[in-house]
Amino acid sequence: MTGLYELLWRVLHALLCLHRTLTYWLRVRFGTWNWIWRRCCRAASAAVLAPLGFTLRKPPAVGRNRRPYRHPRGGPGAAAPHPRLRWRADGRSLQKLPVHMGLVITEEEQETSYSDIASLVVWCMAVGISYISVYDHQDSSGFPDPDVVLKFGPVESTLGYLPWHIRLTEIISLPSHLNIRYEDFFSALRQYAACEQRLGK
Repeated sequence: MTGLYELLWRVLHALLCLHRTLTYWLRVRFGTWNWIWRRCCRAASAAVLAPLGFTLRKPPAVGRNRRPYRHPRGGPGAAAPHPRLRWRADGRSLQKLPVHMGLVITEEEQETSYSDIASLVVWCMAVGISYISVYDHQDSSGFPDPDVVLKFGPVESTLGYLPWHIRLTEIISLPSHLNIRYEDFFSALRQYAACEQRLGK
């Protein structure tokens, strides 16, 4: 099973390299036609990112985890902004953003929902978090130590993160990763941005 996941990540990496090469070629070839370039970039990024975060996600139950969009002034104003634009704006609005986020899943009674984990990864990338690891206990990735760890489930454990790797890490507990909403994810980021790291002082 591990080999299958490794193959899947290699295929995704190859698609990303192909995407970069194609967009570079299009930029060189059609450099003066900016509108074609912008249109191709939007289509290519939608083709790569949309299947990960949206098509694999199970639709929530009727009346659950759905909130109607409200205009910032409270009235029935303009339509809801595009989610990607909202995610970027949310990332810029925080005072500090983690460089590396770790995800620890300790839920035993429920099956792991890979579509919900994929949504978390897409949200992290969209907000601007550079490194994401899901229970990386071997430290073979070359990533920096995690700035924040989201722990899902009732068990109080870091599941393999060594103490010297998480000495400066903010650990935020969430009840479950199943049907997690963007609002829950962003409130955890706000909690991280509000914390004061004294670095042993």
